Amino acid sequence: MKPEAASPAYQPLYRQIKLLITEGLESGQWKPGQSIPSELELAKRFNVSQGTVRKAVAELAQENVLVRRQGRGTFVPSHAHERAQAAFLRITPDNAPIHAIHAELVDCCRVKADERSARQLDLDPGASLIRVRRLLSINGRRVICEEARVPAGLFKGLDAAVLESHRCMLYSIYESVFQIRIVAAEERLKALLAGAEIGDFLGLAPDAPVLAVERVAYTYGRRPVELRRGFCNSADHHYANIIS
Repeated sequence: MKPEAASPAYQPLYRQIKLLITEGLESGQWKPGQSIPSELELAKRFNVSQGTVRKAVAELAQENVLVRRQGRGTFVPSHAHERAQAAFLRITPDNAPIHAIHAELVDCCRVKADERSARQLDLDPGASLIRVRRLLSINGRRVICEEARVPAGLFKGLDAAVLESHRCMLYSIYESVFQIRIVAAEERLKALLAGAEIGDFLGLAPDAPVLAVERVAYTYGRRPVELRRGFCNSADHHYANIIS
């Protein structure tokens, strides 16, 4: 295999190898939870130096597309493991670590994409979406009311029965049922008033403040596959992130 064939535009060689590895991940050649071949094996496969592969793998690990485990190899991360359920959750209690997360399904239905949703998901306006609404409890306390929208064409068969059978843990469902893994996300935060419906779900007065978190989630190749909006009771919780 010639790495130069991966892209008509010039890229550094390690970036071309990074692209080839990403394409292998996207096609399911290496599945979540599995190890990828060693750097030496990949170097032979792509006919490049081991150092070039090491640089490509290091960048993928830095982006959390791969994970290195000392003495064991390099693996494809998985949302199926219990400790990975909160990998993208940034809401945390003020005075305690997260030790339990529970999701409750509110409803699941089909809706049409408005212009903004279509643009964010790279779809045509009016395209069919599946809307999932759920409630999240952290350490036994209901904290977040959220809505997720995904393209119906990518998630055929996603319904209330599938959601309930997987405890409504969305990223785990995307990965295990639909072979779509979330690898990155962008979030925007804004302070709002709860309103009647959100207040009812979270046990708040309609004029109580909540933190609204909008997220676009991406799979391999920076492909947007989910829009999400969560409303968080921040009385005893805060948004925490690490900037590096």
